Amino acid sequence: MSPTRPTVWILAISVITGLTLALSPAASAQNERIAIGASTVLDGKGHVLHDVRIVIEGSKIVAIEPKGGPVDYDLSGLTVLPGWIDAHTHITWIFGKDGKNAGTEGTSQEDAYKATSNAWVTLMAGFTTVQSVGSPNDIPLRDAIAKGLLPGPRILTAVEPLVGKGGKTGTPDEIRAYVRKQKEAGADVIKIFASESIRQGGKMTLSQEQLEAACDEARKQGLRTLVHAYKEAVRAATLAGCTEVEHGTLATDDDLKLMAEKGTYLDPQAGLVIENYLLNKEKYLGTPGYTAEGFVAMEKVLPMNHDLVQRAAKTPGLKLVFGTDAVAGADGRNAEEFIDRVRDGGVDPMAAMVSANSLGAEALGMGDQIGSIAPGLQADIIALDGDPLRDITAVRRVVFVMKSGVVYKNVARKVFR
Repeated sequence: MSPTRPTVWILAISVITGLTLALSPAASAQNERIAIGASTVLDGKGHVLHDVRIVIEGSKIVAIEPKGGPVDYDLSGLTVLPGWIDAHTHITWIFGKDGKNAGTEGTSQEDAYKATSNAWVTLMAGFTTVQSVGSPNDIPLRDAIAKGLLPGPRILTAVEPLVGKGGKTGTPDEIRAYVRKQKEAGADVIKIFASESIRQGGKMTLSQEQLEAACDEARKQGLRTLVHAYKEAVRAATLAGCTEVEHGTLATDDDLKLMAEKGTYLDPQAGLVIENYLLNKEKYLGTPGYTAEGFVAMEKVLPMNHDLVQRAAKTPGLKLVFGTDAVAGADGRNAEEFIDRVRDGGVDPMAAMVSANSLGAEALGMGDQIGSIAPGLQADIIALDGDPLRDITAVRRVVFVMKSGVVYKNVARKVFR
């Protein structure tokens, strides 16, 4: 009998773990007191600090002090900020041996290696937390990283999404049972497809009653809900009390105002995901869900997405979080979405940073753990060679990455004393 998919992935992750334990900074826990010297700090909440020392013990920040005294890492001349949060990725989505789109269903050791590589390059790009939504293959990768066995971002996952299929999706009671099943499988969040793909027109695929059942049951189970929604599904998800709307293309101004009133988070994509599809067109074309007609549709959708982000950024009180929808080919380039949002979506650069820091943490229900540089929070700290408030392309130049007090990248040299 051949091993099941989870078994294959656990075996593969075990092999990778054996290869990386001796190499990973996480293999040796840092419990000593560490001081970082910084001349410019974006604290993740919209404030700029100058000439401070960030003091860390173990995995947490314990103090922010005036600059002075010895430091272990001198990040003067760089822009220091909290590790970024990507609220929407697909971290186990890969290209197969033939170079074509293989999705998230791979079962081989090679597939596991590729997913692990996705995690590594994402961390190196400055993303210390991601929400992968979702695949059962996310689970062993999430757990190995959480145990410190592999280097990568902190992962939250939806395991298996609820895919709207009209009446065939099930009754409200059956949908509630499905939500409970996902929690039992280890889901951190419930992902719901309330619309077709925009490549197929974005038609709504769940009724209002079905959406309300899914989001209400998730809330009762202590879980958040992310709803893939276009057009009228945006309003339906908002009225259903769902936590966050993904994409949101063709939402009206009234829909955006309603989301602001209800406190619903919006995670639009200004460019990266479609740009990545177009860049890797030959790798996707002909694989399930990707047709020539679909690519024509995506080219038309890109300016619509720019328009949505422009309108959303001007909607008072709307909580605009940062998510990329990174699929195969986009891992490690997540920060390009910042550039798209600022350049094409008119988002203020500081607001763009906050969307991937404290606001992103709030949306994940983790505002008391990550997303800001403040005492008591996890020491997720990155540094950029440049100032993203003046030149948003500085997000491409991540030269220092610390996650939970462990340094994984340090192009800026350590100070020996």
